[in-house]
Amino acid sequence: MKTTVLILFASLTVFAQSDWRPLFNGKDLSGWVPVQVAPNTFTVREGIIVSTGVPTGVMRTDRQYENFELELEWKHIVPKGNAGLFVWSYPITALGQPFTKSIEVQILDGQNSETYTSHGDIFSIHGARMKPDRPHPNGSERCLPSEWRCKPAGEWNHYRVVCNDGVIKLSVNGKEVSGGSRCTPRKGYICLESEGTECHFRNIRIKELPSTNPKPEETAPLDEGFVSIYNGLNLNGWTSKASGNWKAKDWTLTYDGKGTDADLLLDKKLSNFEMIIDWRVPDKEAKQEFGFAVETVSKDGTRESDGSKIQSQKKPGEWNRSTIRVTPDKITLKTGDGGVSGSERPAPHPPGTERRFSLQALDHPIEFANIYIKESPEK
Repeated sequence: MKTTVLILFASLTVFAQSDWRPLFNGKDLSGWVPVQVAPNTFTVREGIIVSTGVPTGVMRTDRQYENFELELEWKHIVPKGNAGLFVWSYPITALGQPFTKSIEVQILDGQNSETYTSHGDIFSIHGARMKPDRPHPNGSERCLPSEWRCKPAGEWNHYRVVCNDGVIKLSVNGKEVSGGSRCTPRKGYICLESEGTECHFRNIRIKELPSTNPKPEETAPLDEGFVSIYNGLNLNGWTSKASGNWKAKDWTLTYDGKGTDADLLLDKKLSNFEMIIDWRVPDKEAKQEFGFAVETVSKDGTRESDGSKIQSQKKPGEWNRSTIRVTPDKITLKTGDGGVSGSERPAPHPPGTERRFSLQALDHPIEFANIYIKESPEK
């Protein structure tokens, strides 16, 4: 009888352990998707995910998660380093931001005050919602930890995050210290954050828990196939006769308004596609608009350019998000959040031709961010 009990216990133990699976295989970044960071922002070195911290941005899982337990280890390489773990995340970055709408589990070193700490804060960002377990001093949706348990830069820390039915709890180095409830969304992607300094991650594993059937409004949108075409470090993939007027500034791309024949051409040859572009004009006296062109190139080299401007009713310095959809016979434009509702015009694309896209150099400074493209097969 004793032998039977031992065998049963051993079987249950194996079953419980098998509920966990690696979220990082220790060899490569299979299962992870760079959102708008550079190809070398996140790499693998000796079983560790290494983040350079530049540009500012995120890498996410290739699928969504709802209820789960997650464990990982992390360490900062330099004092006062910054990074993060996002849960229940949207697939792409929020308007005018390098981060996604999500719940953030802070990964920070050596920066503490009355309103934030380096020991496991949890808070909602960019439109997500959360009720912190303890009221925050200034009333924000941020839970400060009950005690400080994180080790300093150069030492490994262990996080255990439990997310279930819109409730999140964080244990730091073996003890629960912070949490929140009534989280929205409560189903989405998981992200690792890059924010200025080198950070290492290892031993990332997850155990999924039964669903509690979130409503559609409590679920992040699914990935639609948009891919970033600006890497945050340089103008690789783009060409301009006046490249000095365009500057890669971390997660933003700026134009100084002083160039001559300075349009920025995307090197990629296109057919049918949809683009998302965030933009803003800081100058109060300038028109709140940006220009672009779609050029059609035939087999014999004949070029026809179709330029356009997108305008906004927003105030100077406020971000806009525009979408440009190019199909075989038309171009559809739309700017949300206070801009024009949209427009549509013919744009023939004869068989055997290719398309090129460019950002136009206008007579005023402009700032871009979150430039994504989704290509569709030619019909």
